[in-house]
Amino acid sequence: MQLECEISQIDVYLREDEIVNYSHPLVRQAIQQLQLASESEVEHVQRTFEFVRDTIPHSWDAQNPQVTCIASEVLQHQTGICYAKSHLLAALLRGQGIPTGFCYQRLTLGDTPETGYAVHALNAAYLSSLQRWIRLDARGNKPGVQAEFSLEQEKLAFPVRPELDEIDYPTIYSHPHPRVVAPLQQHSDSLYMYQHCLPERL
Repeated sequence: MQLECEISQIDVYLREDEIVNYSHPLVRQAIQQLQLASESEVEHVQRTFEFVRDTIPHSWDAQNPQVTCIASEVLQHQTGICYAKSHLLAALLRGQGIPTGFCYQRLTLGDTPETGYAVHALNAAYLSSLQRWIRLDARGNKPGVQAEFSLEQEKLAFPVRPELDEIDYPTIYSHPHPRVVAPLQQHSDSLYMYQHCLPERL
């Protein structure tokens, strides 16, 4: 799929904001530890992606009702749904000088359209050494879900099925989409929110 940047200036994808708060001490500490463990740009991105994917449990998988949104909250509480985990991955990569944006998919909640739909979040990181964007899905692996770091063929958590009216949105957003931020800010129980309150489309 051909990805499209929301904004042409690459430096926009390095900005800090109230959600991608990479100056927070917890985020800075994690960045320092990740940088010590890798050398090249590609290694930085891979290790950071795997850190968020593997060490921060997805709230639904862990049945953790804690709602997180801001990157530092995800680290503090060690939990988050895909939206929150994408915020943390963006903060950790931007804090290392790697342009990172937000991508979204519209997926069925189950195996058929009758189960309903929800927007799923992932990231895109720009590798200057390769002069291209790659998408990364740090949702967290489980049986039937196996997202990996790959420079060749994308290995995302969920393959989009157009025949079920699922959508792979091509835009790389510079800021988390307001429609995914809203439920994180409006609810206090992630399990109820995940089942009933996620947007069905952008």
